[in-house]
Amino acid sequence: MTIVLAVLQIVAPVFILAAIGFAWVKVGLEYRVQFVTRLAMTLSVPCLIFTALMKTRIDPAALTEVVIAAVVAYGLLSVAAFVLVRLAGMDVRTYLAPVIFGNTGNLGLPLALFAFGDEGFGFAVVIFAVMAIYSFTFGVWLVSGGGSPLKVFKEPMVGATLLGALFLYNGWQTPVWMTNTLTLIGQMAIPLMLITLGVAVARLHPAGFARAFAVSVLKVVLSVGIAWGTAIWFGLDKIPLAVLVLQIATPVAVTSYLLAEKYDADSDAVAGLVVVSTLISVLSIPLLLVFLL
Repeated sequence: MTIVLAVLQIVAPVFILAAIGFAWVKVGLEYRVQFVTRLAMTLSVPCLIFTALMKTRIDPAALTEVVIAAVVAYGLLSVAAFVLVRLAGMDVRTYLAPVIFGNTGNLGLPLALFAFGDEGFGFAVVIFAVMAIYSFTFGVWLVSGGGSPLKVFKEPMVGATLLGALFLYNGWQTPVWMTNTLTLIGQMAIPLMLITLGVAVARLHPAGFARAFAVSVLKVVLSVGIAWGTAIWFGLDKIPLAVLVLQIATPVAVTSYLLAEKYDADSDAVAGLVVVSTLISVLSIPLLLVFLL
């Protein structure tokens, strides 16, 4: 009963905020997703990443090890997902990116914070940064069929990650007034992302629920198995292991739907994956936390 209560205390705020966004749309209230997303991704999330890295007390060597483990895990997951998609006869451009890239921002960051505190959040931030860079390069190239990977360096999150890492490794700190300002801006990110997730899910027009269910279940199995195996292979401690597994096992990100819509992939099929995998996560994430806590 104690572990069940602990899990509920972790996941309840996350899904309640997403439910608020969902209900907000269903009662007919206005919510400008494009504006809020731009605000979060260009201002709030970069401030969150920078301050989290600058203020973390985690050994830089441990963070580096987690970054390498995340790169390896995503590489292995990409290969496994490609094999799965090809064997199933599905369109690679539509289905491969959603299977690889989970919702490490909207769901992964708050879950890591609530479950494992500031230390877990520090690890989650660097894993999120790895996913974001991979998504903005390989992910966009995959869905669009081309594009320059150098565009990734124009993303504020990438600059915030590199700058935060520089401050972390050198032990630098910004002036108190600036740190407080950046922290305050960064604190907007998590509630904004969760509410926006609920809004986005409410507005999606999903299709192909049977296939979406099968792919979503296989995504969870592949993600957990590969992430857990990679963490053990690298000999990660309990918290970084748990955060790596939790981050990679998050459901399909809404950004996968946005990319599919932008580059004329099957956006309705991806919408189905987003909705079904998010619903499955209501059960899979608490179950996973039981084993990770």
